[in-house]
Amino acid sequence: MDLPKEALALLRKNRRVTGGYQYTVPAQGKYPYQWLWDSCFHAIVLSSLEPDAAKAEIRSLLSRQFPDGMVPHIIFWEKGFPHLYDWGWGTNGTSSITQPPMLAYAVWEIHKRTGDKAFLEEVYPKLLAFYQYLIGKRDPQDHHLVGIINPDESGEDNSPRFDTPLGVKSDITFLWHLYRRHKLVMENRVCNFDVEMCMSKNFWVKDVPFNAILVKNLEILGHIASLLAHNEGTHFATEHKKLVAAAMRERLFENGVYWSASDHVYRLLKVPTWAHFAPLFADLYTKEEAEALIKEHFNNTETFKAPFGIRTVSKKEPSYQRDGFWRGPVWIAPHWFMYKGLVAYGFKNEAAFLKESTLSLLERSGFREYFDPETGAGYGAKDFTWGTLALDMTEV
Repeated sequence: MDLPKEALALLRKNRRVTGGYQYTVPAQGKYPYQWLWDSCFHAIVLSSLEPDAAKAEIRSLLSRQFPDGMVPHIIFWEKGFPHLYDWGWGTNGTSSITQPPMLAYAVWEIHKRTGDKAFLEEVYPKLLAFYQYLIGKRDPQDHHLVGIINPDESGEDNSPRFDTPLGVKSDITFLWHLYRRHKLVMENRVCNFDVEMCMSKNFWVKDVPFNAILVKNLEILGHIASLLAHNEGTHFATEHKKLVAAAMRERLFENGVYWSASDHVYRLLKVPTWAHFAPLFADLYTKEEAEALIKEHFNNTETFKAPFGIRTVSKKEPSYQRDGFWRGPVWIAPHWFMYKGLVAYGFKNEAAFLKESTLSLLERSGFREYFDPETGAGYGAKDFTWGTLALDMTEV
């Protein structure tokens, strides 16, 4: 498999231009729009393949930013929205919820490969506004943890981490789970997506991957602000990076791992998922804690480690389904997040395992949406762009 050639061909195949904006759809047919963190992944990969296309991806994504700074998780560029993706339409052809804040990371990768300071200056005000929105609007208790108001804001739509706050059982079907999430959107519409009211009454989760990704991106936002000599932005980013990291340690850490939490009282959601490993991406574990995490969880074949990578849900968890969307299968994006964290901590063998597993999945099943952790069989959408992240797994 000539991965660079096939990855670029896929990204070009899924490229669209609408209203003067260029973007990449995750998969033709099933995912015909632009998604927030998907576009960040696209920009990361394109930054080394076609930098101008990477910049266009970010410009397109930021073109529908809300006045309060929120970046919506979907832009419906084409008319005739299917009901399946009716996530509370915004005022400008968008959804009314967001997704994990990978924007600063993606922009920084473009800068690292191009040295284009003018591009940083162009997008920086919108980046800053997005992170100020998250800190200012998604933490009404001022506890320094950002809340999500729908499981889809995590990017892991039907993960069992959210079953309890969503009020569903572990054996729920995919379609019923989708119905319940749509019902949540309708409930949030009643309060006009007022964040504090919606989170308090309907669904309020301080998710581990979302906040870990926020910590890492605040760190990078600080680098960008410093490079641009924006002292106010530098202070905001560095200060809140420390505050969110400390709050995660205080409220989400127990028995050696991080757990997501719900409600005002931070009720820990004790569902073992790949979220345990997400804080590696943001350097939130001590070296000793990380070593224990790898030994007890990452390398445990009875829970997470499978022949073809890391299961997104522990095999011992009652909700585990090897073909159950986010309830067990291998996904390439979590592999990428874990890989980056493992490399940073110096776990070369584990990072090599993830890289080799990812390449093996692509060789075996092609660019599929997700994969059977036991057999490597591909599931979901075909020609799904997340597989191109394998090109950015190069450190080991």
